[in-house]
Amino acid sequence: MKRIESALERVMFNSRWLLVPFYIGLILAIALLLVKFVKEFAKLVPFVITGGGSDVIIGILSLIDITLVANLLLIIVFAGYENFVSKIHTGDHEDRPEWMGHVSFSDLKIKVIGSIVAISAIELLKSFVNTEQFTTEQLAWKVGIHLTFVVSGVLFAVMDKMSGH
Repeated sequence: MKRIESALERVMFNSRWLLVPFYIGLILAIALLLVKFVKEFAKLVPFVITGGGSDVIIGILSLIDITLVANLLLIIVFAGYENFVSKIHTGDHEDRPEWMGHVSFSDLKIKVIGSIVAISAIELLKSFVNTEQFTTEQLAWKVGIHLTFVVSGVLFAVMDKMSGH
């Protein structure tokens, strides 16, 4: 019976490697975001040259939005891999981020909701720059959705604080 238990535990422990394809997929998603970023940047250049005021601002906000999503994916890849699969051995590499290896699952949740709130805020700002393209009801929904994200983030933080993290 002990051998069966030991074998089962080995299988369960090694099953963490099944997550690796997910992380590779997220890395490939970052590459797709790079393609999207380059396309958005190329679309922005004519507006800058012709002086299309609000179009430039919306374009730059779109670039920031894409960058935040890419940063979020990278945080999820690093923290998720280190928390659930294996440590990333970078030695004493000078470019190793300070937070790497120190982000717990709880910290990861807070970073994810914080990023979602920031992305939502940028989308809301883009809507406010182009209010003529939206009805009052659409803008109200956008504000409501954003506030839902904000309240969720605050509640996550409060729950973490209460649980002692």
